[in-house]
Order: sequence, then structure tokens, then C-alpha cells
Amino acid sequence: MVNDIIADLLTRVRNALMRKHKFVDALNSKMVRSILNVFKKTGFVYDFKESDNKRLVRVYLKYDTERNPIIRGLRRSSTSGCRIYLNKDEMPIVHKGLGISVVSTSKGVKTGAEARKEGVGGELICTVW
Repeated sequence: MVNDIIADLLTRVRNALMRKHKFVDALNSKMVRSILNVFKKTGFVYDFKESDNKRLVRVYLKYDTERNPIIRGLRRSSTSGCRIYLNKDEMPIVHKGLGISVVSTSKGVKTGAEARKEGVGGELICTVW
């Protein structure tokens, strides 16, 4: 049984990228799909699809022309034991603008830049660069 489904997703993606897999299967939930939607929208993954039994989601990973992963790093920020909440002015700029922060807001899961633009804060889920 997995206690932190988001940390599990990030670890599975990180391990698959190190082994240069084309795709990885992760546990499915509404939050995981929202995070993957942000990854897809910002160009960090190609696509994701739910499996037939709806328990897993398949994430298609993205590499450059020399087969280096597009995602250089993933870090879980807010955990179940230590939540990190930020207002719109505190949203981090990840790796001088080359990465994104993923934030759970009252208006849904967004990047830190989108949350800053819309004037909302929320829980900092993870950072990707």
C-alpha cells in the first residue's frame, strides 16, 4: 500500500527516466491526473492514458534527440507530514525559469506562474526542472 501517491508518481517517473524507458505505469487518482496534465501542458511528458481497469495511468516520457530526458529533476515539496502553503507572491521561480512548480489551488492544479498570474496561492506540490 502506498501512503503518498504523488511521491510514488514522481519516484516512478524519475526511475523510468534514469533507465530511459518509453513509458511508466503509475497509480491512478484525480490528483495524479491533474499533475500529469500540467506536465503535458508544459511539455515535460508526451501524454498519459488511463488503463482499462482504471487503477493505473500510463505516462509516456519525453526525451530530446540525443535520448536525454527532458525532465532533469523532480522534487516533492509538500508532504503529508509537512504541508507547504504559499500565497501568490511567494511562488518560487524554479531554476531561473527553466523549470516549473506545481501548485494545488482553489481553482485546480496549476503551475506556479499560472497561479501568480491569476492571483491565487495554494499548496506547493512539487517542482520540476
